Amino acid sequence: MESLYERSLKVFPPVAGRATKIGAVSGQGSWLIDESGKKYLDFASGVAVVNCGHNHPKVVEAVEKQLHELVHGGHNVVYYPKYVELAEKLVARVGKPGEYKVYFSNSGAEANEGAVKLALKATGRPGIIAFNGSFHGRTLLCASMTASSALYRENYEPELPQVYHADFPDVWNTDLTEQEEIERCLNSVHKIFTNLILPERVACMVIEPVQGEGGYLPAPKRFIAELRKICDEHGILLIFDEVQSGYGRTGYLFAKDYYGVQPDIFTSAKAIANGIPLSAVIGKTEYMDKWLAGSHGGTFGGNPLACAAGCAVLDVIDEDFLEDVRKKGAFIRERLEDLKVTHSNVISSIRGIGMMNGVEFRKDGKPLPKIVSKVQEIALSKGLILLNCGTFHNVIRLIPPLTATKEEIEQAIGIIDECLKEIEG
Repeated sequence: MESLYERSLKVFPPVAGRATKIGAVSGQGSWLIDESGKKYLDFASGVAVVNCGHNHPKVVEAVEKQLHELVHGGHNVVYYPKYVELAEKLVARVGKPGEYKVYFSNSGAEANEGAVKLALKATGRPGIIAFNGSFHGRTLLCASMTASSALYRENYEPELPQVYHADFPDVWNTDLTEQEEIERCLNSVHKIFTNLILPERVACMVIEPVQGEGGYLPAPKRFIAELRKICDEHGILLIFDEVQSGYGRTGYLFAKDYYGVQPDIFTSAKAIANGIPLSAVIGKTEYMDKWLAGSHGGTFGGNPLACAAGCAVLDVIDEDFLEDVRKKGAFIRERLEDLKVTHSNVISSIRGIGMMNGVEFRKDGKPLPKIVSKVQEIALSKGLILLNCGTFHNVIRLIPPLTATKEEIEQAIGIIDECLKEIEG
């Protein structure tokens, strides 16, 4: 009998890259089960989506209940309970009463595109500043902002105009001190103002507080605080792309809470409904109210099933849950630092916040993507799913479900240790 992978080759184009050839038929908690019955410890979480674990009972129950009430009404046509309820729950968790409003769509790229459209509409300015190493999606606007790999742009040139890129601090791969690296990157923002576009013509700055595809790089707190000051000085809207860093991944509902900075607009997707397609643009009310009827829209955004799941997810991710994520995140980094000591000849740095952690592989400053690829391959044979990231694909990102147990974390890091011992002989 043909596998799901073999069948897929006959009907799908190769455009979507696949990390594995696993044909997954079910999942529970931190585990996936393939078509042969083999279990895999899933430290990819569907790319940071099932933060509450596969098939969380509260989410399943909420979706099943909604399925029997209303599957689709169309938010452009009618209002329905879970659509309004999720918006109420979300704005209550992210700011002061009346500070933010929310617009629902389907994917991270849609949310990021919507956020920038909102900024352009609210300010009447044309310019957009993004950051090198970023990933914001694959639509034309999002690809124009993305700067983690030239492959995301290849043959789609020219990109949209009026998008300018500043440098994002990488304090792990520089001879500069952290403060010097921050100053260097802030200067790159000011050079854009001096050489390319006046600040009063810039609508927004779009940044991932923790870069995802770019290598799981957390921005230094001072850098984010200084960007907030620059935006305030020039009337520029600060947009956080929290598609991957949001919904508890950093040990806070959103990474903005870790940084102590309120963006003007921020986006959420991936884990917002634990696997049901949903995303959100969350913006300050003063700007959202300038987004007039018909200037943005979509058919399936805020689907009742997705909103029901989203309500259940917020019920799961309470303050006790987040405190547990912070503790487990510290435990992960402690164990990874031990791993770094054992394999110091190939592991150059460990970094992350909460349960969003990266292990970078370099030797004498040179990236080691082949080592990462081999670790992924051997780990998969041992029943562990891992993803890479970084411009050079030399970073392993550990993104288990936030519900993963310490025992499962120990098991995963133990497997990585075994893989490296095999590779190093």
